[in-house]
Amino acid sequence: MKDETAMIRSQKLFDEYCLQGRRSFLTNQASGLGLLAAASLLAENKVQAAGSDLSPFAIRAPHFAPKAKSAICIYLEGAPSQMDLFDPKPKLKELNGQKLPDSMTKNVRFAFIQKEGARILGSPRKFAKYGECGMELSDFLPHIATCADDIALVRSMHTEAFNHHPGQLMMNTGTPNFGRPSLGSWVNYGLGSPSQNLPGYVVLSAGRGTSGGTSNWSSGFLPTPYTGVLFRNQGEPVLNLNNPSGFDRSIQQASIEGIKNLNALRNEMVGDPEINSRIASYELAFRMQSAAPELIDLKSETKQTLDAYGLDRDEPELKASRGGGKGQFQSFASNCLLARRLVERGVRFVSLFHASWDHHSNLNAELKQNCLMADQPVAALIKDLKQRGLLDSTLVIWLSEFGRTPLGENRGGSANVTGRDHHPFAFTIWMAGGGIKGGQVIGKTDELGWNIVEEPIHINDLHATLLHLFGMDHLKLSYKFQGRDFRLTDVAGKVVNKLLA
Repeated sequence: MKDETAMIRSQKLFDEYCLQGRRSFLTNQASGLGLLAAASLLAENKVQAAGSDLSPFAIRAPHFAPKAKSAICIYLEGAPSQMDLFDPKPKLKELNGQKLPDSMTKNVRFAFIQKEGARILGSPRKFAKYGECGMELSDFLPHIATCADDIALVRSMHTEAFNHHPGQLMMNTGTPNFGRPSLGSWVNYGLGSPSQNLPGYVVLSAGRGTSGGTSNWSSGFLPTPYTGVLFRNQGEPVLNLNNPSGFDRSIQQASIEGIKNLNALRNEMVGDPEINSRIASYELAFRMQSAAPELIDLKSETKQTLDAYGLDRDEPELKASRGGGKGQFQSFASNCLLARRLVERGVRFVSLFHASWDHHSNLNAELKQNCLMADQPVAALIKDLKQRGLLDSTLVIWLSEFGRTPLGENRGGSANVTGRDHHPFAFTIWMAGGGIKGGQVIGKTDELGWNIVEEPIHINDLHATLLHLFGMDHLKLSYKFQGRDFRLTDVAGKVVNKLLA
């Protein structure tokens, strides 16, 4: 009886299609299906590699045996100060208030520093050695310090971009230009997604929002199903995911079936691979209506787990909005826990954004607040993954678009120097799990943290290495667009073998 009812409804939909015209019909139906949640999946672009009839979410073989099956990218927008967290520089304290030689700053472009009055800014942070490896980390990171033997700390990252949006594009897409696919999109394009009921690429956000916005997780010219789908950590996981009042699941299922039939007819006529991907997108959105609410329901988690991530921690008062204001401790901790739950459910790539760490002023107070927010849940995430046997196959990455200057921020000639400017020439990131060799420090900067003196690693090199961990050769993973084969690493990039376990 149900099948007969569905067939009748499908026929009615087909009749309506013939009267209205296919495009206006799909537009009207989508607005009533509660599928605006999948809007990023349904944009009108080429949505599949030419000549392929497979679903865009189908599993594809890597180039060689992978170490990582999934990744959690913790992106701290704005740029945490490396010499206050990861790269101790006692010389800065010794030379605090002194001027750098003109030769070091002569041809350097700064975002805000006025060269004439710029002075070295020492760090009050205390560093200690942690783990069997003796990794030096700041007193602002006591929880992450307990994971030192699992972490590969890279102190020699560099980039060309010195402002936020180009820098974010560079770190997330491999180029400072608009319209390029993000790292998470490339990984899902290359490998497909093991998750049946959730997108292969999920984005979680806390704080006030990144300056780069959706361009940080866009699929660019890749098929649109590979775009990151933004989830919320409370309420409706994705806006407009739920059906409107009076529109029950059986009606929606019949409508989806009708649209599928229409798309199949159209595909027979034109053979456009976009259509199969569009069918898969509708069906995924339908399955998400059950899977996504279950994902963010944390009732199944033990109190011990919730406490470890610090969901109910007290949040110190701080009169500053740069980090997002009140409520970010719980929001960020929830996102870290959700990231673990997502990879458990087969999501290939999770991006966790928090803004902002852009401390041009009030560095000591605001960096402390942000670290209090992030340190405990990030360490809990690593330990939780490890305890569940997931860390070996899950890559955890802590990064940002660049670093901070050894010079103090003197915007407008201010004598009250309490922050640092943007610094692309040398900064720090770290990684753990997923085939990474932990317990090591790679690269070295000079005594002021100004330039790299050992093992420079460019963002393109980082991306080549991350793809390698997923079993993909960055030279072979490409997509033809406007007559040219594009890669995540563009025309550069080399695998950093020292990072590999």
